[in-house]
Amino acid sequence: MEISRGGNSHQSETNLLKKTPEAILPGTPNKLRSAPKCMWLPLARRIRVKLGIYAALRAGTAAAGMKNLSILGSTGSIGCSTLDVVRRHRDRYRVWALVAGRNVTALTEQILEFRPRVAVVATEEAQDQLRTGLRGAGLPPAEWPELGFGPKARVAAACAAEVGFVMSAIVGVAGLEATYEATRLGKTIGLANKEVLVAGGALVTEAARASGAELIPVDSEHNGVHQCLRAGQRQEVVRVILTASGGPFRDRPAEALASVTPQEALNHPTWKMGKRITIDSATLMNKGFEVIEACWLFGLTPAEVEVVIHPQSTVHALVEFKDGSVIAQASATDMRMPIQYALTYPERVLAPVPRLDWGAGRCWEFRPPDTAKFPLLRLAYAAQQAGGSATCALNAADEIAVEAFLEGRLSFPGIAQVVEETLSRVSRRQARSLDEIMEIDREARQTAEAAVGRLGRQEVPRAPEA
Repeated sequence: MEISRGGNSHQSETNLLKKTPEAILPGTPNKLRSAPKCMWLPLARRIRVKLGIYAALRAGTAAAGMKNLSILGSTGSIGCSTLDVVRRHRDRYRVWALVAGRNVTALTEQILEFRPRVAVVATEEAQDQLRTGLRGAGLPPAEWPELGFGPKARVAAACAAEVGFVMSAIVGVAGLEATYEATRLGKTIGLANKEVLVAGGALVTEAARASGAELIPVDSEHNGVHQCLRAGQRQEVVRVILTASGGPFRDRPAEALASVTPQEALNHPTWKMGKRITIDSATLMNKGFEVIEACWLFGLTPAEVEVVIHPQSTVHALVEFKDGSVIAQASATDMRMPIQYALTYPERVLAPVPRLDWGAGRCWEFRPPDTAKFPLLRLAYAAQQAGGSATCALNAADEIAVEAFLEGRLSFPGIAQVVEETLSRVSRRQARSLDEIMEIDREARQTAEAAVGRLGRQEVPRAPEA
């Protein structure tokens, strides 16, 4: 895929070869192979930019060794944190493309600051609003990025020849296609979108092995595992332990969960995140997704991935080796650290994050999760063990159920009921293409919607009137 802006395509893929053996996906070749052409090549050619204008604006600004970034989900929490890292390291990174949804106001501000070559939104209406916003901000049209909207434009932004690093941070399966196509082309992927591997793990990891693409996890837990694995080799690993804060209801009795309101569930004790991932953290589904993701990223079976509740959220992951050693990764709860790690790997540079105070007294607590109270974690393990399309259906059903809960159409325990019913009704099969994954996703969503309708508004708590 090529989004051409002139002759400054100095970005080299040789940095992809600087991998330590433990960080390579199982079966990934040590040298890059020729990647298949991206399916959206004709589209990319249609969105070529004003070459003469950008040649004049950008002349002399390209420095050897700088990474061109495409940020999928730039207005979300991970996207904003990524841009903060870029802001502090402008000598290392250039923002080539910003891809957002409908938050045109935030995207306009990002364009004014980072001057990307390409900006993509979800819909044509949002693109019109973006044009209005750029005009209102006083930016001359000659200095605008090339604008696009919709799935094909997202893929084009991720697959541009000039882009060396793609931050995949779009929530849901909306980011799967662009991430998959960029993986097929051998891009380095900063993976912050769980759904990419939950829904399409086999397809994406197979593409990574074929192209030599590197998937560097940004999720704090998987990023911690990635760091711990640098202490040994994959064949020396006995198990991986992922920590979970336990969410806002870790100490609430199970019988009290039926009265939980969306406002309570959105009050995460540790992290500030988007609505869906916050609810998933409250149900422990988020941790279930992370178990599935860990299996694909590190070539593990579900039995080799353990979850422990760690309310302090300081230790993010642990790896136990066959000699009995356990390596832990601990850091402050600031996503800029794993984001910067993904961008600079294998190098480490100074990060703008708080430091742990080892002079202060502290207590770290670890305990097993209660899968009877939080059954979605158990369902995630079962779906990964079952294989095939089960995890794709799991993700789709959860997204529908969480949306229904947030809209007051479903109780908190009803989320797990909808997911379990959907898994029992959607036939399991092996998806061999992106189209098949999306078809399974559509079927599971329809099944989940029907389940929500059957459960109705049973015991759905209402927020007190003001």
